[in-house]
Amino acid sequence: MNRLLFALVALCAIRAEVPSAIAIRNARIVPVSSPAIAKGTVVLRNGLIEAVGAEIPIPSDAWVIEGDGLTVYPGLIDALSSTGMPDAGPASGARGAAAAVPISTTPAAPPARGPEDRPNTTSWLRAADLVKPSEKRVESARDAGFTTAVAFPMHGIFAGQGAVIDLTGENGGEMVVVPSVGQYVTLTSNGFTGGYPGSLMGVIAYIRQIYIDAGYYQKAKAAYAKDPRSVPRPAYDRALEGVIESPRVLLPVNRRIDIDRMLRFAAELKLNPVLYGPVEGYRSADLLKGSGVPVLLNLKWPEKAKDGDPEDVDTMRARENRANAPDTAAVFAKSGVKFAFYTGGIEKRADVWKGVKKAIDAGLTPDDALRAMTLSPAEIYGVSDRMGSIEKGKIANLVVTKGDLFQTGSEVKYVIVDGVKFEPTPEEAPKHEAGGGQ
Repeated sequence: MNRLLFALVALCAIRAEVPSAIAIRNARIVPVSSPAIAKGTVVLRNGLIEAVGAEIPIPSDAWVIEGDGLTVYPGLIDALSSTGMPDAGPASGARGAAAAVPISTTPAAPPARGPEDRPNTTSWLRAADLVKPSEKRVESARDAGFTTAVAFPMHGIFAGQGAVIDLTGENGGEMVVVPSVGQYVTLTSNGFTGGYPGSLMGVIAYIRQIYIDAGYYQKAKAAYAKDPRSVPRPAYDRALEGVIESPRVLLPVNRRIDIDRMLRFAAELKLNPVLYGPVEGYRSADLLKGSGVPVLLNLKWPEKAKDGDPEDVDTMRARENRANAPDTAAVFAKSGVKFAFYTGGIEKRADVWKGVKKAIDAGLTPDDALRAMTLSPAEIYGVSDRMGSIEKGKIANLVVTKGDLFQTGSEVKYVIVDGVKFEPTPEEAPKHEAGGGQ
């Protein structure tokens, strides 16, 4: 009994021993928003960056991390994710645009007969209400150097509202940085026997109808609010409310023709779009340049299916896309197209870095690669005032490495999220690579 009591007291003492400040000194610092500091100090306090620079005094109450031989980067941001969301599995938002998507456990509804039935629409769902710190991918993403994810519900056509979340917290509420940053839209159809919409054309028509309905709904609400005694009260519509609440919409694209179609579509409906998943982005910079529309690139570049039929012959376009899709990031960077990376469909940490390395080998500079995983996604979602770079007053989200971040053999030593320090666990090597296994 005494031993148990002593253990509990010791555990409480450990948990209570939280530093009022953390200082990483004599480290190389890469702020992203400004030139790198060859040897400097970062001071963190109360979950924020208190100071950063070459000649920064160490507070007397700070825990000190010796940074000799280490490099400090802003915490990485996964620009499109379902990390933290329960019951997730792989699926796609557009043909070829892979993502991790929650699996629906609700009973199948009767086939929709038209847009008035709101098929495959849960626009009112909020990732902020669903996210859980215990979800297994939170820790695995953090171990890879990600401090933040932009998490979305992903099932259906209008799937729901995404949130910017930090990958730590005692509960979901502590994880949420911004509760609503956009509506995730897919081109999922019900097939020709599953009710409306049964085709790609039907899905696009349905999305257009939703936005037209939302416009009329807003006008009806405004008219009623102005004169409630004589104007009929519009019926509450949670599907349209969810669409209206979303400050931007994520639209799926794959081919060049999809990009052209969605740019025109967004302009017609006066949307604030973000495109995601373009496999043929390398062929489409001319469409995007000057549009101001940002693009999210999946680090899971197209590959030939490992379990595919060996007798199947690939089309020339499929072979061309596999060869050239990793060029997209460099093409966008040179053309001035705003873009950020996301890890849709990638399960292993090592595969994230392989995806980045493919883009770098295809001509993307390491600086631009880092920006696409830090400051650019923060800018795209309107949170660059609080994250994405190492600056005084921003959230204390950092990744500390031994070796350059994208260098082969580099090691993530520490990940700091909201000022809380984590030490990643090594990723288990595949069985055929470990200890001479067969």
